[in-house]
Amino acid sequence: MKQLLDFLPLIIFFTVYKFFDIYTASGALIAATTLQLIITYILYKKVEKMLLVTFAMVTVFGTLTLVLHDDNFIKWKVTFIYLLFAVVLAVSQYMNKSVLKSMLGKDMEAPDFVWKKLTWYWAGFFIFCAILNVYIAFNLSLDTWVNFKVFGLSALTILNIIATVAYLYKYLPEEDKKD
Repeated sequence: MKQLLDFLPLIIFFTVYKFFDIYTASGALIAATTLQLIITYILYKKVEKMLLVTFAMVTVFGTLTLVLHDDNFIKWKVTFIYLLFAVVLAVSQYMNKSVLKSMLGKDMEAPDFVWKKLTWYWAGFFIFCAILNVYIAFNLSLDTWVNFKVFGLSALTILNIIATVAYLYKYLPEEDKKD
């Protein structure tokens, strides 16, 4: 249920864009993200910080897109979110409080050097995605950017999650590997 809820705004954005335009899709994205926030709170009685940040960015950049009738703002939202994630990871690493370790370390034990490598890996991945988004958003067609945003970035993220799990697998205790 949570995974569907996480992808709900993206699915709605894409569907509305394909039937209407980027401005209607941006409005739908704001509404869907608001709905996601409300449903998440109702179901889980809490809202993760990442969802709050995403909600704030969607609301600000989506509203600017609608009010100024300029699709560049919604394109920049993706870049800013990825750069923010990279900065949070980097700062947490410098403060010796790895965000990845705090998120995944409850379920998966690994040496500190592993969390450090993964933190820098993910920070680099988010920077790469931000740069790639800027290139595609401002050098290719709007249709290409929307498809990249929905399918390309999602696929890249899923591949990186798989790579992360594969990397962490060798550090799992033997009894966890059998499960």
